[in-house]
Amino acid sequence: MKSERILCPAKLTLSLQIKGQRDDGFHFIDAEMVSIDLFDELFLGAGSGFIIRGQKAGLDIPIDDNNLVNKALAFVGKSAKVEIDKQIPAGAGLGGGSTNAAGILRWAGFKDSVAAAELGSDVSFCLAGGRARVTGVGELVEPLPYLEKELTLLVPPIGVSTPRVYEEWDAMGSPKGGNGNDLEPAALRVEPRLADWRDALTEFTGKPARLAGSGGTWFVEGTYEKFAYRGVSSITVRTLRPESTI
Repeated sequence: MKSERILCPAKLTLSLQIKGQRDDGFHFIDAEMVSIDLFDELFLGAGSGFIIRGQKAGLDIPIDDNNLVNKALAFVGKSAKVEIDKQIPAGAGLGGGSTNAAGILRWAGFKDSVAAAELGSDVSFCLAGGRARVTGVGELVEPLPYLEKELTLLVPPIGVSTPRVYEEWDAMGSPKGGNGNDLEPAALRVEPRLADWRDALTEFTGKPARLAGSGGTWFVEGTYEKFAYRGVSSITVRTLRPESTI
């Protein structure tokens, strides 16, 4: 097997409304998501095994069968030696694990975005890429016209657990977020330190910072001179066309 390189772009959730809950506990959403030019790189070769280089701060990344890459390989009935150059921070709400899984699916020629949700709610969008309205529990991906945008991100070195945020959202009585994201109040309750990073980005740019998904990345539209907060530099990204994610 010839070694192959696969680019896996991060996803950014620009808006998120929660519309209800299934009997199994999963939540129905109505979200706008975009692919951005922040990438992990997958290198696939003959054999088996799993290596992560450049792991970013955040939640620990499992390298056993619980990793989404290994789950994706099993899902498509393939094996490979996988090395990941990880530039997308884990636990940041940027879909790092999901886009890695989607990269494996694309490599295997798997194109069913609805079925891809069996691996994880964000895998469906990451498989499609571009810009889309995402509904259901994440498995329904409706492509939207491409809009070129530049955005400034501030990514705290704080991993935020998506299941914990949803659990807190339920416990809080299903609040509506006032900043385009219904999960923002719950994320701040789960991890109060996020507020400091929100305030830093808001103060520097003069725009209200918005939370990406369940957190912990904050973003504003537009580009600004790079700045650092508590040793972490802001990141400027651009949205990608769907064909850029294939």
